[in-house]
Amino acid sequence: MSYLFSPLTIKSITLRNRIGVAPMCQYSAIDGVAQAWHMSQLGSKAVGGAGLVITEATAVLPEGRITPACMGLWNNDQVEALKPIIAFIKSQGAVAGMQLAHSGRKGSSAPPWIGGQQLTDAEGGWDTLGPTDAPFDDDGTRLWKTPKQMSQTDIDRVQDGFVAAAGRAVEAGYELLEIHCAHGYLLHSFLSPLVNTRNDGYGGDLRGRAKFLLETTQKVREVWPQHLPLAVRLSMTDWVEGGLTVQDNIQVATWLKDLGVDLVDCSSGGATPAARGSINGGITQQVGMAADLRQSTGLMSMAVGEITQADQAENIIVTGQADIVLLAREMLRDPYWPTHAAQQLGVEVAQVMPPLHQFFIAR
Repeated sequence: MSYLFSPLTIKSITLRNRIGVAPMCQYSAIDGVAQAWHMSQLGSKAVGGAGLVITEATAVLPEGRITPACMGLWNNDQVEALKPIIAFIKSQGAVAGMQLAHSGRKGSSAPPWIGGQQLTDAEGGWDTLGPTDAPFDDDGTRLWKTPKQMSQTDIDRVQDGFVAAAGRAVEAGYELLEIHCAHGYLLHSFLSPLVNTRNDGYGGDLRGRAKFLLETTQKVREVWPQHLPLAVRLSMTDWVEGGLTVQDNIQVATWLKDLGVDLVDCSSGGATPAARGSINGGITQQVGMAADLRQSTGLMSMAVGEITQADQAENIIVTGQADIVLLAREMLRDPYWPTHAAQQLGVEVAQVMPPLHQFFIAR
């Protein structure tokens, strides 16, 4: 018996296995609208046998995009483009998840393969937002915009955007929703003491810095159907002295659990550029962080980070470190990773193959 290929029920949904496709930005949308690329990108992972397929970070407002080519969910055209993609994912036996996000002070950027630098207004950029007016970096080697320090009006508007986008995710057919509070984007920038130096109710101690996230989560939970699971992605550590720690995030997760969050996607880093040179031992440590959170809070956890091998993923589930393993780059290399993992673990591949594949190549 393979634990990795055992089903998992979360509220009213059941994943056919514990393998999930992590949300990966594709930088291929037009005006926030999904394209044929997204059908191929997401649909192929469902055909390949994943139990959960999570759409990339999807902006709740136009200025919440990371780049002009990022996905959005602030209007009905975006919903209509997603409906056939979600229907196809479901038709292949996978659960479709949506990650809602706001880029904050890291927005208005070019796609990474052309440098990722922040764009001026003349280049198609826009004004950015943050807990303060400190730019993401000020090393002088590239343009980093000075974000607007958010007022209560700004906070209310963004929260309204999350709520409206959650409603559109329901309309599109998603069955799992994830709020993005990691990697230095807006909600994480409020949570991290490396970034948030406010002295009002949205700053100060951990509870104050978590206020934006907790309020947003509560408002989203009120509109996201109670029978469907709600997740939050957290950067479990900032990897920088004086930043967020695993224990901080365990406390935040406890507050989130009280608000109706069902599982936590455990990532790390991104609050400041300094994290890039501070990760000792690699992001494989995120699996242990997922285990610590799961044990301390009783929440389900999703582990992500350099998970590449079938026996590695199996061990994570067998030892109770996480309930779901999320793969990103490995799924880009091999959309049929779940099928190949099943073969390696001695699992009947018919469990993950569509009927046509079963008939022609599973015998």
